[in-house]
Amino acid sequence: MMLGSQEIRQRYRRSKLGPFWLTISLGVTVAALGFLYGSLFKQPLTDYLPYLAAGFVVWGLISGLINDGARAFIDSEGLIRQLSAPLSIYVYRTLWTGLLTFLHNVVVFFVVALIFLRWPGWPLILLGPAIILLLLNGAWMILFIGVISARFRDVPQIIASIVQVMFFITPILWTTDMLPDRALFLELNPFFHFVEIIRSPMLGEWPSVETWMAVIAITLVGWSLALVAYTVYRWRIAYWL
Repeated sequence: MMLGSQEIRQRYRRSKLGPFWLTISLGVTVAALGFLYGSLFKQPLTDYLPYLAAGFVVWGLISGLINDGARAFIDSEGLIRQLSAPLSIYVYRTLWTGLLTFLHNVVVFFVVALIFLRWPGWPLILLGPAIILLLLNGAWMILFIGVISARFRDVPQIIASIVQVMFFITPILWTTDMLPDRALFLELNPFFHFVEIIRSPMLGEWPSVETWMAVIAITLVGWSLALVAYTVYRWRIAYWL
C-alpha cells in the first residue's frame, strides 16, 4: 500500500489537483464521447451516458492492471536487485495503484448517475465482491504476464496492442443490444465478463449467472497457470532484469 500510494504521489508531484486530474480527464472524455456516440447510435443520453461512464471506469481498472502488470517487475528492477523481499510485493503494489485510480475515476460515474437520477439500488451490494474477484484475476495476470515480460521485453508492447484492440470489440462504446445475433461472440470474450460483472451492479442490474461462472472459471484456470510459471521462474527474474 505504501509503495502504491507513493507511486501515485510521484506521478502527480507538485500538481495542485494531484490524481484528481484522472477524474477530470475521464469526465471530459465521457462527456465528449457520450454526446457524440449517443447521437450516432441514436441512444437516449439518460441511459447511454451512465452506461458509457461505468464502462470507461471499469475498463480503466482492467486495462491498467494488465498494462502496468506487464511492467510490474521491469519497473521495479532497482528494488528487486537491492532488497531481499518477496516478489509478490510488486504485484500488490500494482493492484493497490490500480484500485486507487479506480476509486478516483468512479467519482465520474456517480456524478453522471446523480445528474440523470440513476441510483443503482440493491444490486450495488455486489460491487464489492465483484471488485475483489477482478483484483484476484488482476493478481494472476500480473504474476503470469510480469514473469514473461521480464524475460521477453517485447511482451508489454504486444499486451498493450491487444488491450487496445479488445477495447473496441468489447461493449464499452456500444451496447450489447447492437449485436442481437452475436451472443456467442460476446460470451467468448473474457473482457466482456470482467466488465459486465462490475458494470451491471453500478447500473442497477444483477450480473447473470453465466457471467459469474465465466469469471470464476477464468480465475481458477488463470491462477493455475500463474502459479506454475511463477514457481518455476521466480528465481530467474532478478537475473533477467
